[in-house]
Amino acid sequence: ILVIDDNESIHEDFRKILAPPKDSDSLDQARVALFGEPPSVLFRERYEVDFTDQGQKGLGLLQSAQREGCPYAMAFVDMRMPPGWDGLETIEHLWYVDPDLEIVICTAYSDHPWEDVSRRIGSTDKLLILMKPFNSIEVVQLAHSLTKKWNLTRSVKQQIDSLAYCVSQRTVELQEANDSLQENIVRRIEKTVEDRDLGDAAAVFR
Repeated sequence: ILVIDDNESIHEDFRKILAPPKDSDSLDQARVALFGEPPSVLFRERYEVDFTDQGQKGLGLLQSAQREGCPYAMAFVDMRMPPGWDGLETIEHLWYVDPDLEIVICTAYSDHPWEDVSRRIGSTDKLLILMKPFNSIEVVQLAHSLTKKWNLTRSVKQQIDSLAYCVSQRTVELQEANDSLQENIVRRIEKTVEDRDLGDAAAVFR
């Protein structure tokens, strides 16, 4: 997961939610045992999370991840990140490099009305909006759902590519078999004609 936000405290919030320390589970269990309190977060799934404070830097991280063959599944992108790109411009650059990236844009309504966002980005199922202020459960649910969606989409695409490759290979094999059959037919015809000509020649000499 990639987090692009110019606020360092937001980075820390995302880190606590998405990449909590390994001892946090035992702390939750102790809290339940002592006070009867439920865990602070529903899911304790941990993610590999990278952070940056500007859209241009986020694009660089995305390109590096692509080159290394370890692409991001999703990104949380802040709407306002002065003095660089805003959230919408950042998303446009990210999708140019990786159109499969799932994105959550973090915004207050006053930043950009949804009508402006949809007009600029267009209709897509790869963009969700997380309104500020948000809570940890919203972040966890979005991360869980969108990473699962990304993995499923990638798996289906790989299966389709594999099937297309198998079909292509089978087509080549059938074409080679057909070519070989045609060559055999031609050779047999030529042999038949040759045998007939030899027979006619022998009959003349007799």
